[in-house]
Amino acid sequence: MTQTFPRGPKTLIPGGILFAFRRDPIGFLMSAAHEFGDVAHFQAGSQQYFLVNNPEYIKDVLVTHHASFKKGRGLERAKAMLGNGLLTSEGDFHHRQRRLAQPAFHRDRIARYAGMMVDYADRMQHERWREGETLDIAREMMRLTLAIVGKTLFDTETEVEAEQVRQALSESMQRFNRFMLPFAEFLDRLPLPGNRRYRQARDVLDSIIYRIINERRQSGQDTGDLLSMLLTAQDDEGDGRGMTDLQLRDEVITIFSLVTKQQRIRLRGPGICCPSIRRSNRDFIMSWITSSQAGFRLSRICRICDIRKW
Repeated sequence: MTQTFPRGPKTLIPGGILFAFRRDPIGFLMSAAHEFGDVAHFQAGSQQYFLVNNPEYIKDVLVTHHASFKKGRGLERAKAMLGNGLLTSEGDFHHRQRRLAQPAFHRDRIARYAGMMVDYADRMQHERWREGETLDIAREMMRLTLAIVGKTLFDTETEVEAEQVRQALSESMQRFNRFMLPFAEFLDRLPLPGNRRYRQARDVLDSIIYRIINERRQSGQDTGDLLSMLLTAQDDEGDGRGMTDLQLRDEVITIFSLVTKQQRIRLRGPGICCPSIRRSNRDFIMSWITSSQAGFRLSRICRICDIRKW
């Protein structure tokens, strides 16, 4: 029996669909949605892809019938870096981890970090930026984001290790772009310089995260940051236990990677400023973070694969 797929973009050129998608992903998907409607299908290599462009259908996939679907190939490949955290895990284990992590991402708790973000942004302007200077804004935003993430996640001044962490995260983020390639598994096994750099970057991040987890367990101190909440969380609805070091590592590196990537993009808008407009910059950041829309944006990072409310 012949399998019938919905209509979608096609090409006679081998690899043409994959090339078009990688050249302009958003443009490719918007064009497909406009031309083929609510559901479109296309094939890249041996992989079949479906673009769902109807809110009700999206709800059916992500909420109503979510148990009938698995997370995509890209997230399965991402486990090599992120482990089995909230973003990549499935089934009962995902639900358990979600229960444990949920209190750490309550909207009110996230909103309280607004003042801290503003303070760090102001400090960067005072200590590093001078009016008239030319700056690499992406690098500056990464530095700022690492400082904020280090404080909110670990209650530590990650600025001390900022360059080491920045390089490791940048190398790791580049790896994400390869997860969707048809021959990604084969490429991973080759003795390529990029593969060696990626493994080194992963080892660097692991050593930093495991060191912080170990220090916090030994001290037994609750510093009020996200790591403290994850360490003390107990699965009252399940086995009554908390997270192992490996589970903590997976959740922390997932949060670290996603928030660093997303927050750096979000901050680029208000981040370009000079001392003469510091007040407007401060007001913008405060209003952006404390608004209900920003609350949704920030919390969305932590539930990127699930549109249901926490």
